[in-house]
Amino acid sequence: MNNKIKLAVAGAVLSAASVANAGIIIPAGDWTIDINGNVNAFANWTSSDKRNGATFSGALASQEDQTGEGSQVGINTGLLPSWLGFTGTTRQNDVDVSFTISFQPNASDNGAAGDAKTPLNRQAFVTFGDKSWGSVKLGKDLGIFAGQAILNDMTLLGVGAGANTSGGSTTLGGIGTGYIYPAWKGQIAYTTPNMNGFTATIAITNPNQGSFGDAVYRTAASPVSANVSTVAAELYQDRFGIEGQLMYEFTGDVAGKVWMSGASYDVSQGADATTGVTVTSATDDNYTASVYDIGVNLNMGNAGLTAYYYNGEGVGTTLMGNLGVYNTSTDKLKKRDSDGGYVQATYVIPTGTKLGVAYGVSNLDEASGETATALVEKNDRWTVGAYHPLTKHLNLVAEYNKIESEGHAAGQSRESDTFSLGAILFF
Repeated sequence: MNNKIKLAVAGAVLSAASVANAGIIIPAGDWTIDINGNVNAFANWTSSDKRNGATFSGALASQEDQTGEGSQVGINTGLLPSWLGFTGTTRQNDVDVSFTISFQPNASDNGAAGDAKTPLNRQAFVTFGDKSWGSVKLGKDLGIFAGQAILNDMTLLGVGAGANTSGGSTTLGGIGTGYIYPAWKGQIAYTTPNMNGFTATIAITNPNQGSFGDAVYRTAASPVSANVSTVAAELYQDRFGIEGQLMYEFTGDVAGKVWMSGASYDVSQGADATTGVTVTSATDDNYTASVYDIGVNLNMGNAGLTAYYYNGEGVGTTLMGNLGVYNTSTDKLKKRDSDGGYVQATYVIPTGTKLGVAYGVSNLDEASGETATALVEKNDRWTVGAYHPLTKHLNLVAEYNKIESEGHAAGQSRESDTFSLGAILFF
């Protein structure tokens, strides 16, 4: 990734790491206000394979509908939604103080008047600290676990998976085909000062977030149903989530960073308010969903390389907690193991165009003793992209994405191909 594109992406996204983008700077008394963001839109053409009658939960690839139609088109924002952020910074009483508030409008929707979509609101946080002792963040921002996975994904400038849904707020990029979505979480986080390139972050996060709930509860009779009327109980949490990260950044002829992060959530089985079922001591159960990852990003002249891996229990796939547990016939929860990762290589040619290729996969195992026949086993993705900086702030993008999904039962498979053309403007 060349410096222009790298700075643009960092500015638009690293506000999630409390770093203000050099956007439109306005001095305002004791404060400096930075107005920053991006606007992007992509035309997407998706072709899906023939319908084979196999329906399984968790598949990201699309397939032909029941009439045999397998072609879909749409105009959407990409993985990174259009963005308008406001960051204010000041220094008072020897403390650096800042706030960030942002919202994310949509490029299109499928409403008759074009007004159906509600803008996203992904950030509202305050930070305070000093380079001598670190910083504290309070509020809603990008999750810590898997945050670097998405920030180093080249499809952040483009589309990736999930472009087959016309009028969507965003696409998936590499989410679910290489990493679990870090999501936007209420959090209280502490980050150490930079110690010769090394930093550490530890946080408590909003526990009642993610797919820990009815949508991931699975009964033996209905192993993949998300309908609350079919489940005997729901899942809840009685402690904060814990997320953390260690990262080392370095410069030189080979520059880059190495990181590790992790997350832990305690989940319990409780009464379902919809069905009125009461959990007794015989059916009461709980589990700890835990996950870790490791990644490296290297840049050598015009070449870039990213490698990433994650492994977890009870965290499921695509979204944190999604399909993470299986309920046995005795109402006891069993965790499913999952892992995955992606490798990505890029090169900037003399025209300034960044060319890239990536492969990512997310795997989900059945729980011990599980006999579910309608559960995804893996989603994988091939991406080939070209990202050209037409101006300092405007980038033209062309991407091809091939998504494949396989289920645990024989014959469960889907495949779809998407070609995308568009542009993304940073300011």
